[in-house]
Amino acid sequence: MSSIFDFLTFGTLLFLFRASPSEFRTGWFIESLITELVIALVVRTRHLFFRSRPGTLLLVSTLIFIGITLILPYLPFISLFGFVPLPAPLMLAMLGLTMLYVLATELTKKYFYAHMADAIT
Repeated sequence: MSSIFDFLTFGTLLFLFRASPSEFRTGWFIESLITELVIALVVRTRHLFFRSRPGTLLLVSTLIFIGITLILPYLPFISLFGFVPLPAPLMLAMLGLTMLYVLATELTKKYFYAHMADAIT
C-alpha cells in the first residue's frame, strides 16, 4: 500500500502540479510524515481507527507532530532545510492523498481480518 501511494504522490507532485524541486521535497516530506503518523493509528486496532480510542500519549503526540508538520514549511528558517511554503492547492492535494491512503489501509485491514487472520492462527 505504501509503495502505491508513494507513486501516486510522486505523480501528483511531478505531473499534476509540476512541482519545483523545493516544492517536491516539501510536499513529499509532509505527505510521508503525516501518513506515517496516521497509519500508526490505523494499524494498531482491528476496528476502524476512529472507533478505537488510542492511548492519550499516542493521540496527543500524533496530533502535535501533525500540527508541527503542517506549519513547518511556513516558518522563517525552514529554507535551511530546502523546504518552501506550499500553495494551498498543493497542500490540499497532499492532505487528500493522505486521506485516501487511510481509507485504502482501512479497506485492506478489513479484508485481511475477514479473510486472512483466521488462516494465520
